Amino acid sequence: MQKVSCPSCGAPVEFKSHASVMAVCGFCKTTVLKDADKVKDMGRMSDVLEDYSPIQIGTSGTYGGQEFTVIGRIQLRYPAGMWNEWYVMRSDGSGAWLSDASGQYTFTLEKKVGGSLPQFGEVRVGTLYKFFDRTFIASDVREAECIGGQGELPFKVGPGWQARLADLRCGRYFLTLDYSDSPQPTAYVGESVTLAQMKCQLLRDDDTVRDSAGELKAKVQPLSCPSCGSSVGYVPGLTRQIVCPSCRSQIDASTNVLQVLDVAERMEQLKTTLELGAKATISGAQYEMIGALRSKDDEGSVWTEYLMYNPRAGFLWLIETDEGWQRGKVMDDWPKWNRGETAVVGNQTYKKLYEYTSEVISAAGAFNWKVQAGDKARVIEFESGKNRLAAELTPEELNWTWSTPVGADQIRAWFGKEIKADKLPPKTDIEKIAKYFLWGIIGFNAIPLLLEFDRTWLVTAFAAAAVWIPAKLISWMQDKS
Repeated sequence: MQKVSCPSCGAPVEFKSHASVMAVCGFCKTTVLKDADKVKDMGRMSDVLEDYSPIQIGTSGTYGGQEFTVIGRIQLRYPAGMWNEWYVMRSDGSGAWLSDASGQYTFTLEKKVGGSLPQFGEVRVGTLYKFFDRTFIASDVREAECIGGQGELPFKVGPGWQARLADLRCGRYFLTLDYSDSPQPTAYVGESVTLAQMKCQLLRDDDTVRDSAGELKAKVQPLSCPSCGSSVGYVPGLTRQIVCPSCRSQIDASTNVLQVLDVAERMEQLKTTLELGAKATISGAQYEMIGALRSKDDEGSVWTEYLMYNPRAGFLWLIETDEGWQRGKVMDDWPKWNRGETAVVGNQTYKKLYEYTSEVISAAGAFNWKVQAGDKARVIEFESGKNRLAAELTPEELNWTWSTPVGADQIRAWFGKEIKADKLPPKTDIEKIAKYFLWGIIGFNAIPLLLEFDRTWLVTAFAAAAVWIPAKLISWMQDKS
């Protein structure tokens, strides 16, 4: 460890890693560049936007059999969103990167790649590439700008620094080609991870986040729309864009000053089954509905997607179509797909069902990426039993979502009184169905009851109880929910 004095304010600045070439003073935010035995003042680094991330400088964990500690961070912004890159020091002194984008994490290390590599402009989303005896598919290609930094970093970076990146996926495996400093990219290889898998410690808790930098997390906060003054709910530090439900203004929430981007007064008013702010208990976690968007396909079919958020569990989608409801989750472990008619997840093969273009008609609420009317994506759906996979492909990005059907009664149980009675089909009348079964049992056993009552009535009574008691229990549970 090397300790120096900040050239600007004199506060101590520590370099924990010998590989670090710069650090950001924790007091005055001056960028301190380590140059041989001297340090240089490279100007002030912009503050990072304190967001929903539980990670912080000092967070520790384990990956690949080695312990690591987070020692630095850069925050990057691209036209449709933003994410964090955390620089970590491993127990052997080497560095690595922990990427943090909307609650999805990847851990990567620098690695040499043999053979020729494509130029940045040659990488195409959805194209297959062979590296390290694996077939990767390009998942996104983007240019991003550094908007803030903390701690120490292995290269010189500051506000306005541009990153040129191509990400590729193969199942859980992850490959980033970084063209930021040279036409010949630096390769970083790793995989998708979770905080639990890495046994992370010293994470920020909700109270710490709530008290830090005036930014809040874990609950939706009120905001006055800069365009019309209406109250809008959003998640500070998490939300990339807000669409005002009243005037349809698009508001950029990823900067410290909220700015109206566009007023889409002609966007039709969303009338949805679930209302913004509705809360639901799903799999033991309480989610809040923070955004809703309506889309259509080539044939004019229309559906509504609801973005649900929990500060620890992250995001999930509820999709409402004419056929019913589905629960969707963006996948970390990608299917094996060679752009053919099947996609494989584990031992399960999904067969191609539909291919169409989806277009956003209108949106309201808060989203962790920029969404607007007219956004289009090529969607390829696959089916296995009742479950589905959906690949959403744009020129910049490819994502996979897994979804499973959800009954209207389950939606009602999750949301309870948050949904008005006329918004969903009537609850299934379990007791009424049970009565029909009871009359059927009695009718079927009518003759045996008349001829051999003593021997038949016990069996009939047992069958009736087996139908009626569960029906009463289910009906009671529905009423409680």
